[in-house]
Amino acid sequence: MSVAGSRVTGMTTAATPNGRTSTARTPATPRPEAELSADEARRLALRAQGLLGAPDRRAATRGVLRRLGAVQLDTISVLARSHELVPYARLGAVGREAIEEAYWSGDHAFEYWSHAACILPVEEWPLFAFRRRALRARGHRWHVMQDSERSCAAVRARLEADGPLTAAELGGARNGGEWWDWSETKIAVEWLLDTGEVVCTRRRGWKRVYDLARRAVPDALFHDDLDDAECTRRLVAQAGAAMGVATRADLADYHRLKGEQVDAVIEGTGLVPVAVAGWSKPAWADPAALADDARGRHRTTLLSPFDSLIWDRPRTERIFGFTHRLEAYVPKAKRVHGYFAMPLLTGGRLAGRVDPAREGRTLVARQVSLEGPRAVEPMARALREAAEWVGCDAVRVERCDDARLAAALVSALG
Repeated sequence: MSVAGSRVTGMTTAATPNGRTSTARTPATPRPEAELSADEARRLALRAQGLLGAPDRRAATRGVLRRLGAVQLDTISVLARSHELVPYARLGAVGREAIEEAYWSGDHAFEYWSHAACILPVEEWPLFAFRRRALRARGHRWHVMQDSERSCAAVRARLEADGPLTAAELGGARNGGEWWDWSETKIAVEWLLDTGEVVCTRRRGWKRVYDLARRAVPDALFHDDLDDAECTRRLVAQAGAAMGVATRADLADYHRLKGEQVDAVIEGTGLVPVAVAGWSKPAWADPAALADDARGRHRTTLLSPFDSLIWDRPRTERIFGFTHRLEAYVPKAKRVHGYFAMPLLTGGRLAGRVDPAREGRTLVARQVSLEGPRAVEPMARALREAAEWVGCDAVRVERCDDARLAAALVSALG
């Protein structure tokens, strides 16, 4: 890696309303302190995400959560729900009950809006004060209450008196219509969650269980003392550590910040400006990642489309040369790779994908795509491991985009 020195401020020209051109100052562009090859950047990203090197089995699921800083939740369940697939991809066939217990027991985690609806380490509660304040200032999110003061007071009183409750236990989540037709009670409790009076620290039967935040969040963490800049600075630093190396857009996307929020705090994060071969934008790297020898055993596994390694599609294409799209909401006739196609990670690369399903004790590979013959054995291995993890004792391949590779895959599965 080569080292460079100072920062450079860019200038752009723009046309003014009277037709003249004006010169505008853009945010400072850092001079890279190190140069990375595309391969080095890829290995840094894998190492940071816990997919290169020996897994930390002692820290287990909670260690994965702390390392990633956010694990996305989603309603789709094929092999398992996405938040279960994330630690499985890094740790192997850890028990699914153990995963749920790790997330939802004690005061280790809470659910809030990060990259999307995510499970977050409880240590991050203070860091989202900026988002709670912004929502409070806005006054509402998706729904508007008919009588906010009365409805919120009723929710507070029930939780105070009866302890943690689901929306149904509070009085009902819906008015009887479509899923978005929320009841006044549901709107109120979600608003209190948005603004920090209420917290979700576990789910029961996929339903949020709400509690008063002052009761559920540890005393040392239950505060909104950090100003907006400090919140975003710490979140950008955390995102940088979780990704290893990242562009401005990558850093913003991890916790769904704005680019200008990243610009305002990047110099205080400790992240090091770097240049990555083939990347058209400046990048920053975690200094601990740069100092680490990004080597070790590569995990062969199937990834949830919502896994933080690949949830940012432009970043996935830039790092792995792999275009992926969740097709669950695409009409069936227009799907290319299937409803919940899971990319195959092997040898540190994305080498194919499979759309899985379960029929009794059989894992069904509805549709398989492979990036050449070398991906056959890893796909077979990943399918066998996934089948065993979810209690299946057989794997059946329904369709593959290459007949010769399909025959080889069936043979490899035995």
